[in-house]
Amino acid sequence: MFKGSIVALITPFKNGEMDKNKYISFIHHHISNGTKGVVPAGTTGESPTLTNDEHKQVIEIAVNECKGKIPVIAGTGSNSTAEAIELSIHAEKAGADALLVVTPYYNKPTQEGLYQHYKSINDKVGIPIIIYNIPPRSVVDMSVDTMARLFELKNIAGVKDATADLDRVDQQLKKMGPNFIQLSGEDATALEFNLRGGTGCISVTANVAPKLCSEFQEFSLKKNEASISKAKELNKKLMPLHKALFIESNPSPVKYAASLLNLSSEEVRLPLIKVSEKTKKEVQKALKVANLLQ
Repeated sequence: MFKGSIVALITPFKNGEMDKNKYISFIHHHISNGTKGVVPAGTTGESPTLTNDEHKQVIEIAVNECKGKIPVIAGTGSNSTAEAIELSIHAEKAGADALLVVTPYYNKPTQEGLYQHYKSINDKVGIPIIIYNIPPRSVVDMSVDTMARLFELKNIAGVKDATADLDRVDQQLKKMGPNFIQLSGEDATALEFNLRGGTGCISVTANVAPKLCSEFQEFSLKKNEASISKAKELNKKLMPLHKALFIESNPSPVKYAASLLNLSSEEVRLPLIKVSEKTKKEVQKALKVANLLQ
């Protein structure tokens, strides 16, 4: 159910408020371009600066628009276990298919603290939970052993791995087996990630290149020589975009790219700011390489 190109949705803003109409049309743009799932209210959706009501609303809208078409993996993580539980219960009631729960940031919990955090959420819901392991942003790195313990629980289904350590794919596959879902959180290494046993990517680039990212994922997961050759060709085409979208803090570059394609405004919320002129040029150049901009 959770495989291929899954988009970490941006949250469009207009004059400081969430642009509901753009958000709805953006979701349908993904459905019609082959995206295999959406993640509302994640890092790319600026969840840290969404109000609690907005956070819930972007999940509700995604569920309403995607129902029966593609799965919704709702971002419900927090550095407060109580808040993560509240958001997770809400997302389940709203009809989300799964939850994406980031490792608690700033608190720096121990491995046992991480285990108890996820177990507490697991015990309060009845839908799959994807662990989001992203040490560059959250500072803590969940160990493979801790993941293995969590995988014994009824709802822990897999990981979005943004460690940028491809050896983790092998380690996690060996420890948890093929039923543990491994989704890449790094567009630039998604090809190798899949070749080592991953099943897809929760992608930033897919926001502006949904069809290309979907095709790339489909080819990379087929595992035959002709398909892998095609995946490498698409990966080469997408690589400048993968890199350009992280010159400055995500999601500022991807929102600028989306604005060029009339998919969203480039507005972000402080403390994020719009990208510099230098970055704009790199993003434009990368979009042209991918044949997304004339």
